[in-house]
Amino acid sequence: MRTMTAPPSPDAPPLGVRVPKRRGVELSLLVGAVLLSVLGYAEVGLARNGAVPPDAVRYGAGLGLLALVAHLAVRFRAPYADPLLLPIAVLLNGLGLVLIYRLDLETPHDRAAAPQLVWSTLGVALFIVVVLLLRDHRTLQGYAYVSVAAALALMILPIFFPAVNGARIWIRIGGLSFQPGEFAKILLAVFFAAYLAANRHALAYTGRRFRQLRFPTWRVLGPIVAIWVLSVGVLVLERDLGTSLLFFGLFVIMLYVATGRTGWIAIGLVLASAGAFLIGSVEPHVHSRVEDWLDPFASIRAGEGPGQLAQSLFSFAAGGMLGTGLGLGHSVLIGFATKSDFILATAGEELGLLGLTALFVLYALLVGRGFQAGLSLRDAFGRLLATGLASIVALQVFVIAGGVMGLIPLTGMAMPFLAQGGSSVVTNWMIVALLIRVSDSARAPLPEAADTGPVAPVREGVR
Repeated sequence: MRTMTAPPSPDAPPLGVRVPKRRGVELSLLVGAVLLSVLGYAEVGLARNGAVPPDAVRYGAGLGLLALVAHLAVRFRAPYADPLLLPIAVLLNGLGLVLIYRLDLETPHDRAAAPQLVWSTLGVALFIVVVLLLRDHRTLQGYAYVSVAAALALMILPIFFPAVNGARIWIRIGGLSFQPGEFAKILLAVFFAAYLAANRHALAYTGRRFRQLRFPTWRVLGPIVAIWVLSVGVLVLERDLGTSLLFFGLFVIMLYVATGRTGWIAIGLVLASAGAFLIGSVEPHVHSRVEDWLDPFASIRAGEGPGQLAQSLFSFAAGGMLGTGLGLGHSVLIGFATKSDFILATAGEELGLLGLTALFVLYALLVGRGFQAGLSLRDAFGRLLATGLASIVALQVFVIAGGVMGLIPLTGMAMPFLAQGGSSVVTNWMIVALLIRVSDSARAPLPEAADTGPVAPVREGVR
């Protein structure tokens, strides 16, 4: 009798169909991602010093080694995974290191590229661990309440540490600091996916109806709402409003996907608007950001010089269509958050509108392939998990890009893979690892069909 570590996925292709693995496509794209990153690094050196940085080869070799090891882990443990996910992550991470190195040249007293490379290495290591040890994404469904307990503990822990820039979201031990809320978002996504998958029918088809919207009974909806309210309340007390907005958006999106009720989107928008108005009116730090958003040039008229948002808008404007070129911008004038919250302004100024559009296309591909992996699954937990993880990336990009471009008030968050922040880059690599695992489950054939039958035609461009 043949034994298996996990039951075959119900989403696998039918018997007699062999799905192409596309690992060669992934390797080719990884080579291109590493080369683009190395070329960007060399261009910074040429623009600033007239010569290629002496450690350019070492940088390329290090990034290439990380990409190769990650590729080998995917090749042997998730051979049917989406071939675009890993190359996109490597390219975004590599470009982020280039931008941080470029800004380090303006701030020799505060260098961040080397620590960011260490964190990136740790992120890739955890990516490999997840891919190697997690053989089936459905295993996580049994750890729903463990995940939510760990998430709440991680969010509460920073309250006992000193505030940094007015917010209690950091844990500093000696020279090491990290942001627990970054890890909590993955754990909450696992909990939301598991709970909603188990109760999706009760949420969608029971309870009282009001016009076109059916409200579930409190017995079903109460526990998940209580967890969400508690997590967001803790984040508000810590003044981590960016993550609060992310958790709220994640909750509404996953509730909509689980129930198929568009009314939840409307209710979510109303509650988000009411909450934003209330907090923006009573919380001084948030109120000042709202005022800066409404009139970013007020400080200039008052003779105080441009604020961070105004300087960010100047950077985008200076970039034009093609940009000033890597290493030739002046976004460092933004101030202390240039390498973190406002790093997108550096990309906009030095890469221009075309480069910025390319970055957004990369993020759109990453999110879109995550959604596709979820939609390819028939098990509710996997579908919700992939949707939630991809939504985390999408919400982060929207919130930070909208803030630095003046579309919405600023919130303190890190651009995925691009910005300085060890906790952020590590958790984003873990998100990609989980999406790799989900996409592998969606495309992998049943064991009996692994070596038989013709190759199935692929309708999309790259599967």
